[in-house]
Amino acid sequence: MRIGIDWGGTKMEAVALDETGETLARERVATPQNDYDGCLAAAIGLVRALEAGLGRQGTVGIGIPGAISPATGLVKNANSIWLNGRPLDRDLAEALGRPVRMENDANCFALSEAIDGAGAGAAVVWAVILGTGAGSGIAVDGRVLVGPHRIAGEWGHNPLPWPRDDERPGPACFCGRHGCLETFISGRGLAADHARRTGTTLTAEAIIAGMREGEPAARASYGVYVDRLARGMAHVIHILDPDAIVLGGGLSEVDELYRDLPARIAPWIFSDAFTAPVRRNRHGASSGVRGAAWLGGQSAA
Repeated sequence: MRIGIDWGGTKMEAVALDETGETLARERVATPQNDYDGCLAAAIGLVRALEAGLGRQGTVGIGIPGAISPATGLVKNANSIWLNGRPLDRDLAEALGRPVRMENDANCFALSEAIDGAGAGAAVVWAVILGTGAGSGIAVDGRVLVGPHRIAGEWGHNPLPWPRDDERPGPACFCGRHGCLETFISGRGLAADHARRTGTTLTAEAIIAGMREGEPAARASYGVYVDRLARGMAHVIHILDPDAIVLGGGLSEVDELYRDLPARIAPWIFSDAFTAPVRRNRHGASSGVRGAAWLGGQSAA
């Protein structure tokens, strides 16, 4: 069996899958805060609880909100900052007595949707996450594409392409630059842009609700959002030319995106046709943990 852990900032969820992808068991605990040793113990406890309940051992894969640096072998870029600079995969492998595969959580989402999700059967799957932030993962022939620096798919920190004068230099980003895509196309980006344009502070959910009710300012903000998202996606499509695009994160629940995005992307594409489907993810909130489980069963190529 395959065991996967989705290592979130507030919770850690583990799942055991059989060879067909059926869920055998699931466990969840709160993520210990500011406590590296406590986090290790929690992850080890999840694995052992699943194995004790099912009476067998499994491979282990983990998705984290960061990455293992190829340069140092230590965690980098984790928003759970007490993990940064630690040999997390090696510590867990030593404690569990077996290899542990670890990848960024966006990569686990991409792998899940490529293997038996909305991108199943597609050679190149680009999995786009539109939530509090914005990022993506890439799967090629059912394996995650990570790159030598573990930054493949870090789409949210590219600049908004083809910017208009009123979009320069763009909002400040936590990375220290201005105009990153994340500042425009995340849920927070949509809310912040609406506030700048109207002087009214609303959540992304409230803006979408207003758009559906025909409220003019909300409809205008949604239109600007889709235009920017389409430009941002076109930039990556030119480089990656994916067979399928799968959306995840909170904004992936906006049904209208699947109606509106393809036609808004197409004019920016340097081709006589744009046919890559834009699909809603199949596994929802479980996609990350399922991808971690599939990851654990793959060799580290």
